[in-house]
Amino acid sequence: MTIIPAFPLGRVLEKTRCESVEFPYLLANHAPMVLVALDRMGASPERLDEWYEIYRVANQLVPAPPAVAPIERARWDAALGDRTRESDYRAYFIAEVERLGTDAAIRHYLPRLIQGVAGSALHPLMRLAYAVPNSDTKEVGTALGYWATCYLPLPGPTGIEPDTDDPAAILAAMNDVAGAHDYVPETDLLWHNIREVAALPDFPPVIDRLRIDEATPKRMAETALALFASTMDFSALHAVTGLHWARLVAPHLDDPLPLYRAFWQVIATLVPKIGFPALPTAEALQAMREMRVPDWPEIRATAVASNDEHDISLVFSALQEQLVWGDPLYRVVAARRVRLI
Repeated sequence: MTIIPAFPLGRVLEKTRCESVEFPYLLANHAPMVLVALDRMGASPERLDEWYEIYRVANQLVPAPPAVAPIERARWDAALGDRTRESDYRAYFIAEVERLGTDAAIRHYLPRLIQGVAGSALHPLMRLAYAVPNSDTKEVGTALGYWATCYLPLPGPTGIEPDTDDPAAILAAMNDVAGAHDYVPETDLLWHNIREVAALPDFPPVIDRLRIDEATPKRMAETALALFASTMDFSALHAVTGLHWARLVAPHLDDPLPLYRAFWQVIATLVPKIGFPALPTAEALQAMREMRVPDWPEIRATAVASNDEHDISLVFSALQEQLVWGDPLYRVVAARRVRLI
């Protein structure tokens, strides 16, 4: 039985059910996820409706494509990455989540999908992360279908022995990848950038240098926050928000570490687009933490009033990540993102 989030969020989310997970040209439809973030940050029912209508019209959201053929359970992964099969994969995974339950479906299917987390620039991970807390079976199924439809495989493990436990060292290693400094993005689409950099011959071994263990998520969170604080770059924003999404999904995996490995590969591919930044010193980061910034209620209210989906996404993730990791720098970057400082 499908569980719909409580009114009014469920009523607005229902409007998004028939829409494609992307809109022209191959951009992620943020509406279902941002509506959840707005609701969690205290948006009124009227604001949820207003934001959705503004976003729908501005981005000319399109319906999901027509079905092609049912996905067969015995060979469900045969069409991974085929965007024409969006409706087929959506129907398949909604039925599987109904059959197995949210947790069991994620545990069963996600390990096969993890290496394609780069698809649609991480946004299937976002959709899954925001569906899980509500146990919304249609959203969980749609998110898994989105992941399968836009699956973008990254290089698998090469067998190289790890030599560092510092995620920042992996980002710095991109300086030594032949062709990375000469790379010119063909489009502004993040997933195109990810795909092209990941195809560089020297890229595959980079992530294998990272020793990944139970402490890795915290170290990644610290590095992502430092990267975004020092650059306020759009691509770096996804390092902060994406780790929030990974943290929500991780409890539903028997072994979440491969998800973090694949996620950090994605962030490494974005280093050329960000401009090969050097991370700030500990002293510089501490100075940022000591800045005078508004309190969270003002930051939340400003984000809720914004029509920019990335303002809302960043502020919500920063708030949630500060609750877990305790770093006041999250509040600084959130205030800066919504132009309060």
